Amino acid sequence: MYRTIEDFSKDWHVSSKGTLNVFKAITDEKMGQPIVAGHNTLGWLAWHLVGVAGAFGHFAGLQIPAPGPDMEMPNNMADIVEAYEAVIDAYQKEIATLSDEQLTEEVAAFGGSMQRGALFRVLIDHQTHHRGQMTVLLRQAGLTVPPVMGPTAEMS
Repeated sequence: MYRTIEDFSKDWHVSSKGTLNVFKAITDEKMGQPIVAGHNTLGWLAWHLVGVAGAFGHFAGLQIPAPGPDMEMPNNMADIVEAYEAVIDAYQKEIATLSDEQLTEEVAAFGGSMQRGALFRVLIDHQTHHRGQMTVLLRQAGLTVPPVMGPTAEMS
C-alpha cells in the first residue's frame, strides 16, 4: 500500500515507462500473438492495460482518459500507444492533486472497498503481471524484448 503520493508517483513513472517500452516493441503484424491458441494476445493485453488503468483511476476518483469495456481494440499499435501515453500523463497530473492523507481513504472498488493507496498498489501489480506475459510473447513472436527494469538478453 502506498502511503505517500511521491512513492506512488515514482513507481508509476518507472512501471509505466517499462510498459510503454513493451507496447512500442509490438508490431501491428504481431498483435495477434496469443498466449495459447484462443487466449489473450499481445494486442489484447496492451489494450486491456490501457482500459484497466482507466477503471482503476475511476475507482480512485481520478479523471483518466481510457476506453470503456465496450470500445473495440484498435488494429494498430500506434493507437494503443497513443492511448496509453494519455493515461500516463493523466495519472501524473491527477495524482499531483492528491494528498498523502487521501491514500488512506476508502474508495469503492471491485464490488467492495479498499484504501486508495492499496488500490494504486494493485494497479502497479496488475500492470507488472501482464507486462511479464507480454515480454514472453514478444520472444515467442520473434520480436526484441526492450528494457523494462534493466538490460534484456537482446542487449548483450
